Amino acid sequence: MAQSSGGGVSRVVASLATGQLASGDRVVVACLPHSGLSAAAARCGAEVLAWRATREPNHRLPREVRDMYRLIESVRPDIVHLHSSKAGLAGRLAVRGRLPTVFQPHAWSFNAVGGGLRIASIRWERAGARWAHQVVCVSEAERAQGVAAGVEAPYTVIPNGIDVDHFGLTEPAARDDARLRLGMAPSDPLAVCVGRLCRQKGQDILLNAWQDIGDRVPGARLVLVGDGPYHELLRHRAPPGVVFTGEVGDPRDWYLAADLVVLPSRWEGMALAPLEAMASSRAVVVTDVPGALESLPPGQAGRMLVPRGDPRALADAVTALLPDRTACDDLGGQGRAHVRRHHDVRSMLERTEAAYEAARTTQRPAARGRASRTGAR
Repeated sequence: MAQSSGGGVSRVVASLATGQLASGDRVVVACLPHSGLSAAAARCGAEVLAWRATREPNHRLPREVRDMYRLIESVRPDIVHLHSSKAGLAGRLAVRGRLPTVFQPHAWSFNAVGGGLRIASIRWERAGARWAHQVVCVSEAERAQGVAAGVEAPYTVIPNGIDVDHFGLTEPAARDDARLRLGMAPSDPLAVCVGRLCRQKGQDILLNAWQDIGDRVPGARLVLVGDGPYHELLRHRAPPGVVFTGEVGDPRDWYLAADLVVLPSRWEGMALAPLEAMASSRAVVVTDVPGALESLPPGQAGRMLVPRGDPRALADAVTALLPDRTACDDLGGQGRAHVRRHHDVRSMLERTEAAYEAARTTQRPAARGRASRTGAR
């Protein structure tokens, strides 16, 4: 079950569904209809059910919980896997521990808000944890945030995985070929940011830094790959020459075209874009949010990890790397080897199956579940 039906969450859910179907499981994906996730899940052969839910909790929540309850009753799954905060909220209220339930926050809900809303979010996560037989975090740092917030649950850490063969098919001419396909000049220093255009991903911070970067790196170009609620705001703030692609089904060509991939997030669990970029042999600059340090090869943090929310530090890191294609390619090669060793989607699938087995045997105060092989995930 997922409300976040685009971006990284969508890609993780689609990857899990593909692998689980190949293992012989029945997979049912409940998500927003006519979304990127619904299309991806259908392509891989999963059953897709429409669950209409808004991103934020509001007056529609009781209806969304009822709809989720009815979906689960109709499917009668053996495992319920809830992805991201809204599905985690509605799903746990609907199931209340009656079935083995796995909740995967993909970054905690309380990171997105402040003040009273943050306090309320933390209180909910503490309360809702009793209805999760496993809480899957994508990084040790994300797990540590939950523990520090008082969310007591059976935790499993499963780092995000990607299809390294899809993103790793690079040749010496891959950059030039990709730029030709995308209409980009072959020699310009090119920075690419892949992600939903929203406050979390921090593209506004990158635009604040870009004027300085453009002054210091002659000919530098920036491409923002993705769409989202900040699209018009970012367009209004962007200096001349910044390219907005809109929604892109497969960002692989943009990774290949880049000299440097930048993700200036305000919060994460473990972002997919840096992993995909490194699998494509591209250097990355990321902000020091949960999962970022764990996703980088050992020894690269000094050049590639910057404080979050700091445009000057971001500008300095990008300026130091962007004009040096040789250094970027060297760092990218190291990144590719690291991702192939530690972030292959096959490892994610194996560890997720182990988490399902643990959920079947974990006793929670409200848990009264069945256990067998097939399920809605």
